[in-house]
Amino acid sequence: MTTLKSAFTQNSFGESELLYSTIADVYEKIEQTTKRLEMTRYLVDLFKQTPKEIVDKVVYLTIGELYPPYVGIELGIAEKLAIKAIANSAGVSEKEVQNVFREVGDLGKTAEMLLEKRKQVTLFHQPLTVEHVYETLEKIARATGEGAQDVKIRNLSGLLNNASPKEARYLVRMVTGRLRLGIADMTVLDALAIAFGGGKEFREEVERAYNLSSDLGYVAKVIAEQGLEGIRNFRVTVGRPIRPMLAERLTSPQEILEKVGGKAIVEFKYDGLRIQAHLTPDQAWLFSRRLENLTNQFPDVVEGLREALKCKEAIVEGECVAIDPNTGEMLPFQMVAHRRGRKYGIEEMIEEIPVTVFLFDVLYVDGQDFTVRPFLERRKALEEVVEPTERIRLSEYAIVDNPEVLDDFMHKAIESGCEGVMVKSIGGDAIYQAGARGWLWIKYKRDYRSEMADTVDLVAVGAFMGRGKRGGTYGALLMAAYDKETDAFKTVCKLGTGFDDETLAALPKIFEPYKIDHKHPRVDSKIEADVWFVPAKVLEVIGAELTISPSHTCALDVIRKGSGIAIRFPRFTGRWRDDKAPEDATTVQEIVEMYRSQLKRVEE
Repeated sequence: MTTLKSAFTQNSFGESELLYSTIADVYEKIEQTTKRLEMTRYLVDLFKQTPKEIVDKVVYLTIGELYPPYVGIELGIAEKLAIKAIANSAGVSEKEVQNVFREVGDLGKTAEMLLEKRKQVTLFHQPLTVEHVYETLEKIARATGEGAQDVKIRNLSGLLNNASPKEARYLVRMVTGRLRLGIADMTVLDALAIAFGGGKEFREEVERAYNLSSDLGYVAKVIAEQGLEGIRNFRVTVGRPIRPMLAERLTSPQEILEKVGGKAIVEFKYDGLRIQAHLTPDQAWLFSRRLENLTNQFPDVVEGLREALKCKEAIVEGECVAIDPNTGEMLPFQMVAHRRGRKYGIEEMIEEIPVTVFLFDVLYVDGQDFTVRPFLERRKALEEVVEPTERIRLSEYAIVDNPEVLDDFMHKAIESGCEGVMVKSIGGDAIYQAGARGWLWIKYKRDYRSEMADTVDLVAVGAFMGRGKRGGTYGALLMAAYDKETDAFKTVCKLGTGFDDETLAALPKIFEPYKIDHKHPRVDSKIEADVWFVPAKVLEVIGAELTISPSHTCALDVIRKGSGIAIRFPRFTGRWRDDKAPEDATTVQEIVEMYRSQLKRVEE
């Protein structure tokens, strides 16, 4: 281990500063072992000799970051820029750097090798300190706009000019996102508990502080300066994301209920983007499951939450789901994912892909920490502080104690566009376990999901008036299969996707000859359309899969009592089947066989 004497240098004020070479030596040792205990020991030694006021910076550098992930500031040095900086510092051409890089496959090693040669002719360099390295990396990360690349190259070159070959290896790996020491968050927490708490047995308390703050550097500084007492005083803070609670997975409703004590809440599991929202009167933050800051990408969600939440400060969790404005149906995750990571065209995306947030938990309200409350209390509090709107709703749920009822609710969720359900314990110990995966929450998804193998030809029996950009035309059509046994048309989906703008505008005119003011006697529908048609026009449709549906009448009671079969995420192929009479459309019996074949494919 590096001695204390060689670990420090003095600045112009006579103050001791930690040399960057100290942590570079530790990184090298960590690289040379695969044993977690050894890695932990090296970190403990490093943390103990690190001045308390900069221990947070040492932790950030060691995990390859400058700030916690939710801050959203990254170094932004591409390999091309790093190559320029290495060439500048080593006094060689960029081509030579590229040639060595191709040979060794590691840009950090490349810098080390080339600077080793430079070292032989360099008489003097200023020793790098951790503080100077961190401050310079901050300048690199915050450089934006015109001239930013030059700023990044100049600052990195300045570091490399004063770096030893070994230091250069880790600096270059750091700025290009390739540090990869194999140090996980839990290893850092172990080391902090031992170095400042007195032993690994205190790791659980340190981890709790991390789970409530999502900031390893902050936790390190608090425990270094205040000890375990500071850690024990950690509280939920609006603006610092809480590491999300996670669920286990089971496929048997009987086993699920046994795990949660025989009775539980079951909620729709929405196919969207999980969001943890933090709101104060003046600020708002939206964090993803991975603690990315999504606030600027979803200003409509922030506005919706301010309208719906009836409190001053809150932390709530929900699923952000793309909604078809014309059918009201939920769209697959890929749609809401289009809005993630965008910096431009956000207003256009809000109009093109509107979203609804289905809130399912509350973690904090006006000074009250709800993470320590059982789930039923949290759900009650959520209902008290949220006034549902079109954009902000509460997750649909039921309390069940019967496997068949649980299964029925799961099928209802699927038919509504969800991917399954979440079963949550309602016991007194069902607190919010931040950052943990356990049996208090259990995912229940179907094990028979499969894409439709073929297109189907369906009959339009009704329509729903368009909204937003589809105002003045039909937003979606109600589609049906033909039941040859009853000579009736049984509904199987709402169709609102796959139409180009020209076709959408023409829909009222196309269906005008078939429009009637009541549901046609041969149409069997539980759904009330805005407009009804005589069954006449046949359209070709493809979908993601066939699912059990309590809302549609196609194959009602055939597969499951009280339910029919529906097409999930249907899409118009663009082909009008004018060559087919409505009675020539895909039959209910064919839909049933397609569904059964789908089950067989999964079983195989």
